[in-house]
Amino acid sequence: PQYGEIEARFVDGALLEKSKILAGEITDADRAIAAKREEMRIVSDSSSNLQGTINQLIELQRLTIQKSLSLPEAHSANLSESLAAFLQNQKQYQAHSTELSRLAERKRTLESERVKLEKQIGEQREPARMEYRRLTEKHDLRLAAFQLVILLPLLAAGGFLVARKRGSVYFPLFLAFGGAVLVKTALVIHKYFPSRYFKYVLVLGLLIAVVRILVTVIRIVAFPKAQWLTKQYREAYERFLCPVCEYPIRTGPRKYMFWTRRTVNKVPLSGETGEEKPYTCPSCGTPLFEECPVCGGLRHSLLPFCRHCGAEKKIGDEEKKEESGG
Repeated sequence: PQYGEIEARFVDGALLEKSKILAGEITDADRAIAAKREEMRIVSDSSSNLQGTINQLIELQRLTIQKSLSLPEAHSANLSESLAAFLQNQKQYQAHSTELSRLAERKRTLESERVKLEKQIGEQREPARMEYRRLTEKHDLRLAAFQLVILLPLLAAGGFLVARKRGSVYFPLFLAFGGAVLVKTALVIHKYFPSRYFKYVLVLGLLIAVVRILVTVIRIVAFPKAQWLTKQYREAYERFLCPVCEYPIRTGPRKYMFWTRRTVNKVPLSGETGEEKPYTCPSCGTPLFEECPVCGGLRHSLLPFCRHCGAEKKIGDEEKKEESGG
């Protein structure tokens, strides 16, 4: 919306024109006052010079009288002319001062009239400002709605890709796309919506994000991914520690030894391997080695494949899903 067009509908044009005329007259009065002060300064300087000349002539006349000498006629004429010029300057200065007072009074009258006029114009401009704000907010909301119509589907698509394509090699691209659209959406809301609404939207968005993060963390703890479990179990087996409680797996040459995650590679081993038998952690009761149902060999209970025949076993959440489905 154009403020000038809105103001023209609410403010009387005659008042605006009169305000411009008054502003011009005040400017002219300022220039006239400045010119009159300059004239007064010139007259004052001239009077000061004449005052000095008169003082010199009077002093010369006094000395001449003291010495009983006759005063030249030219001297008397100069003194008379200087006195006449000084009196004339005084009259001019007084006239300029009177004119300056008149100009200052006119300026005060014009300014007082303009203040009253501006008050009337201000009263008429207030509805114009309110109408302009209303139209501006309406325009901003329409603009924001148009942008959100485009951004919200893109945001939904980005959220879907981030949620469903976590294992994809393109996941970083999906994440960057979703983040960029989210930031742009937040900027649009912050720019076009009132601050109080944006505060509520921001708080609601943060609550949703926090709840989502908590749900994700709880799911990870309660139902960890099979690949994460497999990695955790594999690293524990490599260090001869129980994957659940990290109690040492004492089988074979390590039967009577003690070690931790840091000292596992520093423990010297004997050459004896011992007989391979099923093994359960004596600390937490988790089966760690068991007989493979396919080949009968000893396999890791918590790893997905048998080292002898390659038979697969479901681990973690996949096993729980099959049990719940069965």
